Amino acid sequence: MVGLDVLMVTPPSRLTVYQGLSTDLAAIEPPVWSGLIAAFLRRRGFAVAMLDAEAEGLDFEQTAQRIAATAPALAVFMIYGQQPSASTQCLPGASKTAARLKTLTGGTIPTLAIGTHPSALPRRTLLEEPYSYVCQGEGPFTVAALIEALRGELPFSAVPGLWYRAPDQKDQPLGNPPAPVIDDLDHTLPRQAWDLLDMARYRAHNWHCFSDLDSRGSYASIQTSLGCPFKCGFCCIHAPFAEHRLRTWSADTVIDQIDSLVRDYGIRNIKIPDEMFVLNRRHVLALTDRLIERNYGLNLWAYARIDTVEDTQMLELLKRAGFNWLALGIESGSRHVRDGVAKGRFGNTDVRAAVKRVQNHGIHVVANYIFGLPDDNQASLQETLDMALDLNTEWANFYTAMAYPGSPLHDTARAQGWRLPDDPGGPGWIGYAQHAVECLPLPTEHLSALEVLDFRDHAFDRYFTNPAYLAMIERTFGPKAVTHIQAMTTHRLRRRHHQARD
Repeated sequence: MVGLDVLMVTPPSRLTVYQGLSTDLAAIEPPVWSGLIAAFLRRRGFAVAMLDAEAEGLDFEQTAQRIAATAPALAVFMIYGQQPSASTQCLPGASKTAARLKTLTGGTIPTLAIGTHPSALPRRTLLEEPYSYVCQGEGPFTVAALIEALRGELPFSAVPGLWYRAPDQKDQPLGNPPAPVIDDLDHTLPRQAWDLLDMARYRAHNWHCFSDLDSRGSYASIQTSLGCPFKCGFCCIHAPFAEHRLRTWSADTVIDQIDSLVRDYGIRNIKIPDEMFVLNRRHVLALTDRLIERNYGLNLWAYARIDTVEDTQMLELLKRAGFNWLALGIESGSRHVRDGVAKGRFGNTDVRAAVKRVQNHGIHVVANYIFGLPDDNQASLQETLDMALDLNTEWANFYTAMAYPGSPLHDTARAQGWRLPDDPGGPGWIGYAQHAVECLPLPTEHLSALEVLDFRDHAFDRYFTNPAYLAMIERTFGPKAVTHIQAMTTHRLRRRHHQARD
């Protein structure tokens, strides 16, 4: 492609990260940040293209060859996953691709790494990974200024958020102050560049479409806000933003994007990936009003906190607007364990009452649980599983505690000398991937990392094969959803410590 300024690259990670689940169970997410930055750059006159290796099913070699053949002035590697904590697990795939590109081209195509992980560890990423440059911060202004610097129109020292090597100081990376966070989202990042993607390649989460599993291919993801005011100890969401506050797009800007998705691409299933969508009541109600007016018959889902679903009027309007699922961070069945890791004002909320309140409005619940938080022991792990079985929500995600780079828990782990995946002798960054063979979660004061991981895998199997759960699914969604879940549970995740033992 002649004269291309920027190629936005979503590198391949799914097979390594999700094992056999990647074939037809895991979602294929449209690259939201890539789309936002691509549209931002085009509005400023840059020639931009997007390469989504995940959606196209490319491996590392094929992706590197495509980048080399495209020959952009800059290849931007977007290192984000399907949720905010999933950046680190995507780094190995991105780095393998960047290394292969460097070999193919002799390093003639400059590369820039953007994402939560690079923002959390910019210096280390530049020193250890095969990128020419690293971005600390959100990215749009960094990319635009870097292109100007590569053209000789701007000194590299003037590129906001850029980490780079000066010609005479190869081993001493230089870092410029990040660009200010973007406040006027409507003006600066008004939409994603969906026309640069093949939208037919994307696929919703399986549970999102339990009511119509054949509709999973009609899928998109729209950000309606950025950031979060809370400071949960296990969360790394703040790494690119460097502050704890919520910024929103206007309802008119969001609905304009939804209108386009419905009209131009026939999209019916939509994810709102905001870290904290159901928080700003005015923002939520302005959007639900417009969705109700349009009556598109959409199937939407979003994240919420347990303590943000007390407003019954808002729940009613969410349901009428098409929000059929809310994902709730329950984390642990033990209040003592929850209190042991920063979670804002969560502790005094009645979890069971909150879940029931959501379900009573016809909204299905995705319950998120974490095993292996610092105060966990065998009894509290079982308490969490017992709560999950008792709540019997329409879906549940079972995670292990990870000290993700950029989270307060990562700082604590380093200070305490806890073993981390990237320590010498560990599996490296892929060890932060929950479903990977090499997964290595945190130990607790009472349990080893592998005991925590084994309990997580046991909990997943126990929950999704539970007769009470399957009966509820059949009543709610019908026998096809039950058959789908039963097929899902035949996939057994391979774990490295089991293989070593065998």
